[in-house]
Amino acid sequence: MTGTSWGRYPQPHAQRLLAVRDRDAALPAFDGTALPHGNGRSYGDVCLNDGGTLLCTRGLDRFIAFDAQQGVLRCEAGVLLGEILDLVVSQGWFLPVTPGTKYVTVGGAIANDVHGKNHHVAGCFSEHVNGFELLRSDGSRRWCSTTENADWFAATVAGLGLTGLITWAELRLQRVRGPWLNSETHRFESLAEFFALSTASERDYEYTVAWIDCAARGNAAGRGHFIRANHAPAGDGPRPSKRRLAVPLTPPLSLINGLSLRAFNALYYHRLRGRVQHALTHYEPYFYPLDAIGGWNRLYGPRGFLQYQCVLPPTQAEAALTELLARIAASGSGSFLAVLKVFGERKSAGILSFPRPGATLALDFPNNGPATFALLDALDDVVAAAGGAVYAAKDARLAGARFRDYFPAWNTLQPYLDPRFSSGFWRRVTE
Repeated sequence: MTGTSWGRYPQPHAQRLLAVRDRDAALPAFDGTALPHGNGRSYGDVCLNDGGTLLCTRGLDRFIAFDAQQGVLRCEAGVLLGEILDLVVSQGWFLPVTPGTKYVTVGGAIANDVHGKNHHVAGCFSEHVNGFELLRSDGSRRWCSTTENADWFAATVAGLGLTGLITWAELRLQRVRGPWLNSETHRFESLAEFFALSTASERDYEYTVAWIDCAARGNAAGRGHFIRANHAPAGDGPRPSKRRLAVPLTPPLSLINGLSLRAFNALYYHRLRGRVQHALTHYEPYFYPLDAIGGWNRLYGPRGFLQYQCVLPPTQAEAALTELLARIAASGSGSFLAVLKVFGERKSAGILSFPRPGATLALDFPNNGPATFALLDALDDVVAAAGGAVYAAKDARLAGARFRDYFPAWNTLQPYLDPRFSSGFWRRVTE
């Protein structure tokens, strides 16, 4: 446990790490402020507390109860989503919402109210949480659900770990016939074509997402692959390889640069033979492609990277995305895995929950210093002008005024904040 974020920026200077292993015990003694820290897969500083303490929760890794008939699971907050899948898929159940990595703790999934490729039908992670226990620094405990302490539920969901420590939770799972998905990959050549595919797929497909070539310019701008899928009936298909690639060390410079990015994206776009490709796919490569590469964040070198995810309202989405992609391509920066999808109308109970109707774009930027920060500030201008927002769980540099504009209800969280809990992110955007 290093106490860093997955983006490896910023690098904290002085954090004390304390392990939490017993859900029934009091919090360990600490000076100053503390912050729950799960598996460190947040990208920015929402999981960092420079100058304070991190309460490391991976020791809360026990399953408490599982009703295999009803699909209701009780587990401690440090259990990883991948550990849940290892337990339940063979018994005919699946996570109703999952982000792009299975190496996220249950507590972290609630605290960031993560979303997946099926927001239009399933909403956010919190919609499938029956409740959780919240332990405060004063030793008090409360059960939080949509019917009991509902205000605390709303504050803690997407509350970024600032209302207290989630010790355990009860989740509702989704019935499936097996680990396979029937998927279709469509090649599209413009943003207009992407939106047409997304609209046509919402009714009949549970999962919809697109990879977009963020380096393409001119007539090629806005091209990509649209992938839609449903859980397959019982049967057998190709199993994922047990071999896991790994990046063993951090190179002295980022391996992600304009030249490698343009070359990879062009090859990846043209790898699809024909306009449509059908496949029977195991859930692991479909939902978690980057999990197959251990330590992939090291590819960005010692300065790390910054992930940028925004959401744009439906009426402004195509025009704003066109402007964002033009600025990104002109910068020569960007990522191999640029993800574009459309959120549905479902509204989370979380005060600071990120998803809202519209299109959301997520991609990574190597930390090249002032040029990178200037580019992200310019992207903020486009997002703000369109009436959109930036995802706090992935942010590492957003100006406080921007955050408060994107999340105008932020101040209603104040009465629920634990007075002894804080984070680098919260201090940056509120002080």
